[in-house]
Order: sequence, then C-alpha cells, then structure tokens
Amino acid sequence: MRNCLPMELNLRKGDKVWVEDKDLAWIAADVLDSFDNKLHVETSTGKKVFVSPEKLFRRDPDDEEHNGVDDMTKLTYLHEAGVLYNLQRRYALNDIYTYTGSILIAVNPFKKLPHLYNGHMMEQYMGAPFGELSPHVFAVSDVAYRAMIDDSRSQSILVSGESGAGKTETTKLIMQYLTFVGGRATDDDRSVEQQVLESNPLLEAFGNAKTVRNDNSSRFGKFVEIQFDTNGRISGAAIRTYLLERSRVVRITDPERNYHCFYQLCASGNDAEKYKLSNPRQFHYLNQSKTYELEGVSSAEEYKNTRRAMDIVGISQDEQEGIFRTLAAILHLGNVEFSSGREHDSSVVKDPESRHHLQMAADLFKCDANLLLASLCTRSILTREGIIIKALDPNAAVTSRDTLAKTVYAHLFDWLVDKINKSVGQDPESRFQIGVLDIYGFECFKNNSFEQFCINFANEKLQQHFNEHVFKMEQDEYRKEEINWSYIEFIDNQDVLDLIEKKPIGVIALLDEACMFPRSTHESFSMKLFQNFRFHPRLEKPKFSETDFTLSHYAGKVTYQTEAFLDKNRDYTIVEHCNLLSSSKCPFVAGIFPSAPEESTRSSYKFSSVSSRFKQQLQALMETLSKTEPHYVRCVKPNSLNRPQKFESLSVLHQLRCGGVLEAVRISLAGYPTRRNYSDFVDRFGLLAPEFMDESNDEQALTEKILSKLGLGNYQLGRTKVFLRAGQIGILDSRRAEVLDASARLIQRRLRTFVTHQNFISARASAISIQAYCRGCLSRNAYATRRNAAAAVLVQKHVRRWLSRCAFVKLVSAAIVLQSCIRADSTRLKFSHQKEHRAASLIQAHWRIHKFRSAFRHRQSSIIAIQCRWRQKLAKREFRKLKQVANEAGALRLAKTKLEKRLEDLEWRLQLEKRLRTSGEEAKSSEISKLQKTLESFSLKLDAARLATINECNKNAVLEKQLDISMKEKSAVERELNGMVELKKDNALLKNSMNSLEKKNRVLEKELLNAKTNCNNTLQKLKEAEKRCSELQTSVQSLEEKLSHLENENQVLMQKTLITSPERIGQILGEKHSSAVVPAQNDRRSVFENYELLSRCIKENLGFNDDKPLAACVIYKCLLHWRAFESESTAIFNIIIEGINEALKGGDENGVLPYWLSNASALLCLLQRNLRSNSFLNASAQRSGRAAYGVKSPFKLHGPDDGASHIEARYPALLFKQQLTACVEKIYGLIRDNLKKELSPLLGSCIQAPKASRGIAGKSRSPGGVPQQSPSSQWESILKFLDSLMSRLRENHVPSFFIRKLVTQVFSFINLSLFNSLLLRRECCTFSNGEYVKSGISELEKWIANAKEEFAGTSWHELNYIRQAVGFLVIHQKKKKSLDEIRQDLCPVLTIRQIYRISTMYWDDKYGTQSVSSEVVSQMRVLVDKDNQKQTSNSFLLDDDMSIPFSAEDIDKAIPVLDPSEIEPPKFVSEYTCAQSLVKKPSIASTSKQII
Repeated sequence: MRNCLPMELNLRKGDKVWVEDKDLAWIAADVLDSFDNKLHVETSTGKKVFVSPEKLFRRDPDDEEHNGVDDMTKLTYLHEAGVLYNLQRRYALNDIYTYTGSILIAVNPFKKLPHLYNGHMMEQYMGAPFGELSPHVFAVSDVAYRAMIDDSRSQSILVSGESGAGKTETTKLIMQYLTFVGGRATDDDRSVEQQVLESNPLLEAFGNAKTVRNDNSSRFGKFVEIQFDTNGRISGAAIRTYLLERSRVVRITDPERNYHCFYQLCASGNDAEKYKLSNPRQFHYLNQSKTYELEGVSSAEEYKNTRRAMDIVGISQDEQEGIFRTLAAILHLGNVEFSSGREHDSSVVKDPESRHHLQMAADLFKCDANLLLASLCTRSILTREGIIIKALDPNAAVTSRDTLAKTVYAHLFDWLVDKINKSVGQDPESRFQIGVLDIYGFECFKNNSFEQFCINFANEKLQQHFNEHVFKMEQDEYRKEEINWSYIEFIDNQDVLDLIEKKPIGVIALLDEACMFPRSTHESFSMKLFQNFRFHPRLEKPKFSETDFTLSHYAGKVTYQTEAFLDKNRDYTIVEHCNLLSSSKCPFVAGIFPSAPEESTRSSYKFSSVSSRFKQQLQALMETLSKTEPHYVRCVKPNSLNRPQKFESLSVLHQLRCGGVLEAVRISLAGYPTRRNYSDFVDRFGLLAPEFMDESNDEQALTEKILSKLGLGNYQLGRTKVFLRAGQIGILDSRRAEVLDASARLIQRRLRTFVTHQNFISARASAISIQAYCRGCLSRNAYATRRNAAAAVLVQKHVRRWLSRCAFVKLVSAAIVLQSCIRADSTRLKFSHQKEHRAASLIQAHWRIHKFRSAFRHRQSSIIAIQCRWRQKLAKREFRKLKQVANEAGALRLAKTKLEKRLEDLEWRLQLEKRLRTSGEEAKSSEISKLQKTLESFSLKLDAARLATINECNKNAVLEKQLDISMKEKSAVERELNGMVELKKDNALLKNSMNSLEKKNRVLEKELLNAKTNCNNTLQKLKEAEKRCSELQTSVQSLEEKLSHLENENQVLMQKTLITSPERIGQILGEKHSSAVVPAQNDRRSVFENYELLSRCIKENLGFNDDKPLAACVIYKCLLHWRAFESESTAIFNIIIEGINEALKGGDENGVLPYWLSNASALLCLLQRNLRSNSFLNASAQRSGRAAYGVKSPFKLHGPDDGASHIEARYPALLFKQQLTACVEKIYGLIRDNLKKELSPLLGSCIQAPKASRGIAGKSRSPGGVPQQSPSSQWESILKFLDSLMSRLRENHVPSFFIRKLVTQVFSFINLSLFNSLLLRRECCTFSNGEYVKSGISELEKWIANAKEEFAGTSWHELNYIRQAVGFLVIHQKKKKSLDEIRQDLCPVLTIRQIYRISTMYWDDKYGTQSVSSEVVSQMRVLVDKDNQKQTSNSFLLDDDMSIPFSAEDIDKAIPVLDPSEIEPPKFVSEYTCAQSLVKKPSIASTSKQII
C-alpha cells in the first residue's frame, strides 16, 4: 500500500505525520528537522527518533480537533494509519459504525447500546438515503432491501470478522431490520419472520461454543436466505450451513467449552434427572475444560429459551424429546471407557460405571446394549469367503466411540437445519431474496491446522468477490462523475486460489490423493506438495520444519502444520453405527439415520473428503453470491479481553487487513483516493489563488484555475467532485500551510512592531513619571529640613517659659504654707476651749437623766408585773384556740388529698379528651367548656385555701410576736412556745403542700393550653378535611354525572341497530310510532324532502354568517324543529354522519376539512350544551309512561337547580353526539396529518444550510462577530406554509381553540423533525449549520409573536429541544464549559444521551473551534453507560405525538356560546315545506332562543 502513496514533496519542520510503532502500530508525531534523507520527528509520547521519509504517512492537522469522519473516503489522507486512528476516535465516543464507501465497519462495543437498535431507530433508517444518516447496520440493510424492490434483483449481505467481533449479533440485527420492513402477520401464531429470528438462538445453542477469544463463537458458517414476494413482504426463508466443527463434540481444551446445548441440558432440572444427567463435571466430553459456566449467562434460562425457540420454529414435543434424548446419549457415551480384553488386540468395557453409561446410552438410543458394544469394539469386513469380525484394541474402540458421537451430533445438527427450513417454508414463487452470510473470518494463529486452511480458503474466495465489488464500485463512481478510468489496474488473488483448488494439481487435490492411500502420511503429503509447487511465489517452505508449508494470503503469510491434515480430511462413516441407529426403536433417532442402500464393500468404513465437500459448498455459495448484489459488513474485535472502551491498535490493524478493508483502500489508492466537492475544495484551498475568488462563482472553474496555478497534473474534474491522485492532497496542504505560514509571519511582524511601539511609549511615560517623583522627593527633603529648624526654635522658647514659671510657682507655694501654719495654731486654741465647756454641760445633763430614769424604772417594773399576770391569762385562752386551728390544718390536708384526686381525675379526663378529639366540633367545645368551669371552680377553691393559709400565717406572726414578749416577761411561757414551734412545722408543711399544688396547677394549666392548641389544630385539620371531602364529593358527583352520560350512551350503543341503506331510508322514516321524527307529517314525500334538505345543507358550502357556521345552525334548527331528539330511531342522525363523511372524501382537503371542522365543532357544542341524558331505567320508565298516557313533548326544562335549561335527550341523540365527537377528532387528525405530510419535505431542506456563493463566502469570518444570516428560501417556504395554514383556518372561521392546538402540534413536529435530523446527520452538527437553523428559528419566533398567543399558544415552548441544541452548536469556547453548566444552563431540557450525541458529532466548519473537553465527554460517557444499565430512555430521538389533545368537554369550555336563533337560514331553505316554519314563524326561533 505504500507504493500507492508516493512522497512527491519534502516534509518540513512542523508537519504532522504518522510513525510506525511496535506497540501502537502507528503513533502521531511532528517533524522537527531533516538530516541526510532522514527526518527527526518527535512522537506524541515525547520520544525523538530519526525516520526515513518512505516510512511516514502524512497526518491531517485537523484530526485532533474532530471526532473522526463517518466515511473513510472523506479522510484527507487515505491510508492505514488514518483509517486506524479514525476508527479509534469514533470507538472512544461509542460510534461503533463507520463507512468505507458502501462498506460498513462495525467495531464490537462489548456492552449494550439499546438506544441504537429500538423500533424508533429502525423507523428513522427506513427509506432514508444511504449516507444521509449516521452509519448503521440498519442503513446497509435498508439499502439492500430498497435495491431489491427498486432494481428487482436479489441482494446479499456478507458479514465477516474474527471470532468475537460480533458477526452473530450483527446478523441478528440485519434479520431483525429485514423482518421489520418486510414482515407480515400470518393467521397462525408463528409468522415467518418470527421463525427466522427464533432460528438464531436455536442454531446458537447447537452450533456455538466458548472459545479462547469469544464466549459465543459460531463454529459453523451460515447463509440465511430470506425470500420476498412481489410486494416486498417476507414469504419464506432458507438456512444453509458450512463446515460444522465436529471434533469439538469429543475434544476440547481449557478454557474452551463444548456446544452450549450440552450445558443447557445438564441445567434443565427435571429433564436432566429424567435422562440421568448431573453436573457437567461428571462427563468426559465436558470436563476436559475447567470452564462450565459463562459470566452473566444462566444455562437454565437459556434452556427455556431454546425450548421456546423450538416451539416457535415448529418442532413438536416428541421431536424435542428425541433431540434431548440424543444429546444425553452422547454425554453418556463419552463416559464409556475400554480396557484390554482376553484376546489379542481386543477390548472390553472397563468397569461397572462405564457399563452403566453404556446401558444408559443404549436406552436413550433405544437400541440393544450388546449390539452397541459390538459396534464399538469390533469391525466386520466382507470378503469372498464371508464376513470377518475384527476386534479393536482399547484405543481403536475409543476412536470408534468418538466417531459415533461426532456422527450422531452431525446428523442431529443437519436434521435441525432441515427442520427449520421445512418449518419456515420456502416460497417457490419468490423472485427476490436477501441473503445474509455469517461466516468465519480470516484466521492466523501460532498453530494453524486443517480448519484454518479451509477457513482461509473460504476467505480468499470471498476476498476475490469483495475485490471485484470494490473495483466495480470505483468504476461506478468514476462513470457517474464522467471521468476517464480505463487505465486503473485491478490486482487479483486468483493465483493463490489456483494453488489451493486447481485440478489435477492443487493443495486440495494432493490432499485427497494422499487420503486415498492408507499408508500415506503428512510427510509424504508435504514432500509431494513442495515437489509440484517448488517455484510458486505464493508457497514457501519454513526453515525449521520439513512438513509445514506457508501460503501468502491476501491478509498475510500463514504457516500451516500438516500433522492432522490427513486425519481431519478423512470423513469416515462406520456402517455398523448407521445400521444400528437406523434400526432404533426411537422414531427420531431412526429418522436422522435413514437406511443406507446395500453396497458391496470390503470394509465397513466409508471415506469422503471434507475439503472437497467444503469446496463444492463454497462454489455453490459463490454462484449464489454472483447472482446477487453484494453488501459488506466487516466486524472488528477491538481487544482480546472482551472489555469495553479498550482499543488494541495492532489487533485491529491485523483484522482490517484480514477483512479486506485495507485492500479496498489499496484499490482506491490505485485510482483517485482523494475526492472533494468543488465547494469544499474551494473553501479549503481558495486562499492559494485569491485573485480568482471574485471573478466567477463557478466552483468547477475556480478549482481548475487553482490546480493549474499550482502546476498539478493527472487530476480529474468530475461533475460534482475533483479527483486527486495519491499524494496530491499533501502538496495542496503543504502549499496551503506555506501561505498560512507567510500570513502568520506577516501578522507576527505587524504585531511585534505594534508591541515594540507600545513598549517605547510606556517606557517614555515611565521615565517622565520617575523624574517627577525624584524632583518631588528632593523638594520634600528641603521642606522637612526647614520645618525641623522652625520647630527647634519653638521648642526652646517653650522650655524657657516653663522653667521661669516653675520658679515662680515654688515661691508662691512657700508663702502660702507659712500663712496656713500660723492660722492653724490660733484656730486649735479656740477649739480646745469650746470643747471643755461642752464636756461640762454634757456631764451635768447625763446626771440629771440618770436620776429621773432610776425613779421611772422602779415604777415601770411594778406595772409590768401586773400586766404579765393579765397577759398570761389571755395567752392560755389563745393557746386553746391555736390547738383548734391545728385540728383545722388536718382538715386542710384532707382537702388537699381530695384536690389531688380531682386533679388526677382531671388528668384522666384530659387524656380521654385527647383520645376523643377526633369527634365532632360541638362535643369538643362543650367538653372544653366543662373542663374550664371545673378548672375555674378548683382555682377558686385553691384561691380560698391560699387566703386561709395566708390568714393563718398572719395569725401565727401575731402569736409569735406575743410569745416573744411573753418569753421575755415570763419563763413559764416557754412550754407553750414549744407547741408554737410544732405549729410552725405544720405551717411549713402546709406551705410545701401549697407550693406543690401550685406547681400541679401550673402543669394542668400548661396541659390545658396544649389541649386547646391541639384541639385548635384538630379543628383546623377537620375543616381542611371537610373542604377536601366537599371537593371530592363535587368531583365524584361530576364523575358520576359523566359516568351516567357514558352509561346512557353505551346503552344506546348496545341498542344500536344496523345502519339503514339509502333505499330503505324513506320506508323507515315513514313508519309511525310514538316518537316520530316528524310528528306533524306522516307521508313518505315529506320524509324524502327532509332527507333532501339535510343532504343539500351538507353537500353545499353554505358559508358563514357573522362568523357563525350556517350548516351547523341549520341542521341543529331542523333537528330541533322536527323533534329529532325525541326519536327512538337513529336513521336521521346516520344520514348526517354519512353525509359529513362523504363530504370529507370529495373536494379540496385544504378547504373542506377546515370548513367541516368549524361546522362539526359548532354542532357538537350545541348538542353538548343543550342535551341532557337520563339513566337507562328512567328512560325505560318514561317510555312505559308514554305508552300509557300518550305522546308528550320531549323538551322538559329543568328548574333553577340545574343552573341552565337542557333538553331531555333520548338514546339516538346521545349516540349522535358521540359519533359527532369522533367525527370532530377524525377531521382534526386528518388536518394534522396532512400538515405533517406537507411540512416534512420542507423541513428536510431546512435542516442543512445551503452552500453560500463565493462572494458571500469570501467575507469576514472573524469569530468575534457572528454574521446574522437571513433565512433562505427554505425557511421562507416554511413561513409561507404557516401563513397559508393560518389563512385557511381563519377563512373557515375555525375556533381559536383548534387553531392553537394545530399550531402547537405543527411546531412540535418541526421541533421533532429538526432535532432528530440533527442527531442522525453529522453534517448538520456544524457551527455554520447551527447559525443557519438559529436564524430560521428566529423567524419562527417572529411569526409566533405576530400570530399572538390566542392562535400560537405554547408553540414557542415546543421548540425547546431544537432551540437549545442549536444554541449549543453556536456558542464559542465549548471546551471551557463544564458538564453542570451544559446541563443546567445551556441544555436543561436535553437528556445526557442527547447532549453526548451532539457533543461527539459536532465539528466547526467555520472557525475550526473544538467541541467540549475530553473530561466532559468521559463524564457523559459514564452517565450514558449507567442509563444503558438501567435501560431507561434508551433512545436519544424524540417520539411523534399522535394523540388528540382535547375532549368534548374541552371544546364546550373553549368555544364561545352560539345562538342559532340569530342566524338567518339560506334562501333555499324556504323552498322546502318541512322547513318553512324556520323562516316564516319567528315563534320557533324565539322558542329555540329560550331553550338555549
């Protein structure tokens, strides 16, 4: 591939390149310098190396800013490094699908991505042009299906890849999509598409096993042929299988497993016990590996799924029983061991356990155990003399046992495939098929044996077919663009195919020849192989082996070990085994082993070549594929650990080579690998020739001028693209880089000049400021010196003044001290003389006082003695009274205990009150009043007790005073005072008891307050509960009323008879009964006249009178006048409904539908407001009453209790109202669906911005100012569509309620279509496209503002998703935004999956800015993975709302009151005698007005 990418120009410093790396395959690097044909580069890991230019690939410098391209052909440099890096970038973002032209590359994510495969996603890809939406396996399936329908040619989808790459899952998805677009329901429970899908798990159970690389590896090739009829519906299917790995049944290695069905049967529970099965560890065919369970897989559940798949496919219970009996027999057969017998080279069963398993196998096969043992231990040889029985040694017996197990399993698998084909059924009349090929990919291991040889041979065949298809696609592309392509060479791999399969000398032919001779060995086979192909360029002989050989395949060289080639190519069938099992008593076992025809043979072995049979199957497959149009899906396994988000570059690169992807790139490189649209080419390289940009707007001419100016040759100019040879895009990028570098240097020079000038200006300003500062410092220093000198003079002056003052103050103080001493001496003398005079006077006074006091005391003592005697007498009397008071204190104690009991009683009552507080309000209030009264009485008693205690205290105080006096006067009173002490103690006890009572009283008061607050809260809750109950009662009443209406209407529907045909309308309408439609006229002529009047009102466009629909008013007045609401017949109402339906079918839908939406809704409102239904029983009673008393008027006006006047309606009227409601919903739905159909193509052109002209493109692109784009003609068409919609609706006077609903749903559809297209098409997630859509949305906002809220409603809010998505596209510096800012500020409505989708698909085509940071992307990926585990809101797309957003009650509330009496009927109404009263007699109109 390197030869196709010549390095025609020298790499220079700063170029981006790819360098080979032994660990990462290719690693990004930058060129540092060049020395002697060597380039010095620095890798992204920081390593610096010298590399020759021939070993480098150019790297697009913009790759790091993008998240990869969805099509490899869009890569700037198409080579294996670019392909690998692109896949890695997309895989990191969970974009597992990538195109290479029409080839799909699918990278296994190793995790569930349910949002990619739901029904909504299939609807998006159904019918979408290929490449318009993101790459997906559904897109390839849809292309195949559409090509089959359009071209009337069968298609095929080839899925390939190595084990674990996801081939089987991809095949399931393809079949799922084909059954989605081509499925049809059948009469029975099992449709063809269900059987096709359920055949996958069934074949997986019997044909898939765990290998080293994959837990669910297909060990066979499968080609599913889905047949279609002429209408594109699935009519049949067929499955073909190739090269089942039979040896896995008897031989496995650790950590692999045998086929899944064995483990499922062992975990089946009762079924396993029935077949004497136990743990898989007990069976030889299963315990050769230590792996028995798969992570996250339950064998028991898988067994149930297999059983369910068998039921769906059509396998009966008896056949299922036979299948699992056969599997159990194989397991038991594997446990049979042999030992040497008595005779030479003979064998017998080793032990009783082996004999038990032999007996179990015979019982399960339903054959004789001895015959089974004989078929395993002996062989019969037919000779001329007769049959010779030959005994087998133990090793040969084990080989015979394993041969039997492999043969039985192979026949079982073939029978299962045939059964699926028969059950699904093939359509012999089918002309078209889509084949899905799920086959093993190219394999190259350390040890490669016969299986790898056959697999690689098949891949060589498919690669040849693939190369031819890719070359053909290249030719079609060149032919489509009308360029010369005749000189492109096509390199084929036919030589290696001839080496393998050519007769009479080829690898397969030589292998078959060696197998025919019993004494041939792998050494002789290898020797003969090298003798015949000694000089063949594709065959090599390894240096260190004599028997191995190496083939040079398209994907690389593979060395095969021939030790087991001959044994694996020999497919022996032992006749004894087949005869034994064909004679089995089990119908199933005998059925899978049909009786073989008698043949004369000398041996019981029948030989057939596995390679020759596989070659024939492969040839048949290639013939089938050659008749179809192929489509390719290449599955890639990103890592060998089966872990998500891990990408092993070397392994992926090897798979790309093995899958032929790089071969397709090589074929593309042989021609013109680089293709650019003229607009993209001019946008990128127009700066190389700016002088041509303003001359012409012809982009093709500009492209040719640019290429001519650069002197590039050997390019081709197609119709829409320019085709460049390999390496030319590098020259263009180099020239572009030179121009950009020159421009950058010019900008840098100007910038440096500007910066230097600014520095000079700032330096000069700084010097001036420094000088000014220095001068200021000098001046300040001089000023400070002068100021210090003046301060020193001032200090000296004050110091001298202070010294003089101090001397003066000392003199004054000394004079004052002398004067004060002299005055003090004279004053002391005067004071001592006065003191002596006073002392003499005081002594005289005290003597006189003593003399008189002694006489007074003698007299006073006599008086006190007399008084003490008298007081003693009084004290004894008072003591007796105190004893009585003490007795009264005991009474107080009893009163206290009573009060405590009453308080306890009160507490109990309060607790009881708390329990009964949920009772009624009156009971609570009365109880509270009683408690309050009792509490007041107790409080009064407590107050009285307090007063008594206070009085006692006062008395005690008086007594204490008297006792104190008595103690001083007489000692006899001391005894009585001891009693007073006891009284004091009692008083203290009374005080304590009073304090406790006061405390209890406070507690009771607090509890009372709490009880009051609780009661108030309870009352409030009760009031709220009563309010809620009243509201619920009103709502229940309204619901009961609605339920009664519905019951009445349902009773009407139950009594509804067949709709009468038009021929019998006159007969039915002319019948006489108690409630006739026209009670005033009973003749047949009037009936037909009524029908003709209604038909004319419906068929003709009566228009509107004062914005009111005439047809609705006339029909209602006629029904009212004819007393149709009293009728027990539905004929007249059926005529109206049928007439409206017929009117909807004919004429222009844009005019008819709005007209009848207005009339039907008006008529429904009149019925809704003026009809009132009764219950079924009342109606029957009224009917019986009429039968007894005669016909009465049906218009029973209810009293003022009803709030309004209503007409007592009969059942047909209620039925008519229900039918009219359905008619209004139907008309609304038709208008909405028609609007969506008209709007869809307009929105398809509005999602992507059209290419601007050269003059506009050449204008300023500064990120600072975003140009305001004017809406293009596409958005103008949207606005015109909305204007026409509004004009049509308003011309027909459609109520604003319906207009608001329609406009809201239209804008919801606009939001849905634009948003889904944005998420599915990468070219729409660009900056310029965001500006374009944003400008269109702003125009829609203006339209909504002009339409006003009456008609627009919440339409602006319906655009939230697309508004926020577009707003996210056009913001700058997305890399600085955190995830919280994006989710909370920028896109609060969008889900994390939608934000992740936009972030990963975004690319800036205008300014080259980057998307969000890698940290934010990783955070979003973690959240998306959590959502996948929860499996909630799997899809990132929006769903369309197809509901009817209103009910009859909503219409009644929203539409204003309509009075039909004010409407003047049309003139033709007067022509009918049955309706003349509507025109002539105003009394009927006034009556109708009163009723309304």
